[in-house]
Amino acid sequence: MYGWIWRHLPGPLGLRLLQVVVLIAAVVALLFFVVFPWVEPMLPIDSGGSTG
Repeated sequence: MYGWIWRHLPGPLGLRLLQVVVLIAAVVALLFFVVFPWVEPMLPIDSGGSTG
């Protein structure tokens, strides 16, 4: 899949690297701002901490 994306990006090496960085940043932002908040209520995580 990564090879397919790399082959379909236009431009020389420098531009391709910039496009890959932007794509990775967009995927990370989508995960943090959309996917993780949507999934978080469904996870069985107890927010209790240790008491001492």
